[in-house]
Amino acid sequence: MSILVETSARHVHVSQEDLETLFGAGYVLTKKKDLSQPGQYACEERVTVVGPKKELAGVSILGPVRPVTQVELSATDARSIGIAAPVRESGDVAGSAGCKLVGPKGEVELAEGVIVAKRHIHITPADAAAFGVADKEIVSVKCGAPGRELTFGDVVIRVSDKFATAMHIDTDEANAAGGAVKTGEIVK
Repeated sequence: MSILVETSARHVHVSQEDLETLFGAGYVLTKKKDLSQPGQYACEERVTVVGPKKELAGVSILGPVRPVTQVELSATDARSIGIAAPVRESGDVAGSAGCKLVGPKGEVELAEGVIVAKRHIHITPADAAAFGVADKEIVSVKCGAPGRELTFGDVVIRVSDKFATAMHIDTDEANAAGGAVKTGEIVK
């Protein structure tokens, strides 16, 4: 059975407080397009992520706002701006690297919040049963273009009835598998 594989580029999730510091008091995110996960969307707003060595301009914000601001970069992005970002599940930012975010109205210094997102599969309970996997289980997924096929190990399963079934990898991982990765096969 195949599973949809999506490439997640660098992006930022912001708290309401940080959004207002970056864009102004009372600011509300502007939806650009819906993402595959229900209720998630890409926004028109962009920020600059500043590290010790250099910066990444025009980084997308994903909505809706979250309780805590989080920056998700590929390992290559993080290294290029001088940040030692740990590989973590989304939301697990305690003790992670920091950076500065710059918006049109202000700046936010994050003491922590920069991660390389751990590869994962969002999956509905029905699909989890069909695939024979469980929440927090670690699996491998075989995928890739001809000549660049590979098997990603250490893929965490995340089961919820609020999800749409899809695997998420970052741009480094997609490039390693030949670029245009669209589907994969769970192997245990």
